[in-house]
Amino acid sequence: MLLGNKIKELREEHGVLQKQLAALLEIDTPMFSKIERGNRYAKRTQVIQLAEYFKIDKNELLTLWLADKILDVVENENELKLAAMAIAQSEMMI
Repeated sequence: MLLGNKIKELREEHGVLQKQLAALLEIDTPMFSKIERGNRYAKRTQVIQLAEYFKIDKNELLTLWLADKILDVVENENELKLAAMAIAQSEMMI
């Protein structure tokens, strides 16, 4: 829900309604609301559109988007998630 929180923060800072951003992304308002609440993933292209709309670095939002996906995968793996993340991190360094 990292991305959703950031989107909500940006939306409120700029005084933009959910329906306005939903129209930008060409989705309905309930779908946008689910993205903002973290109940649904935005598409990568939608994340980039939002970054362009708010004039912020797209990598900032894409990093939150990807972190949400990773957290979702390891959410219920209490005993293994830290070890798995360490292995994945070491593989990325190679």
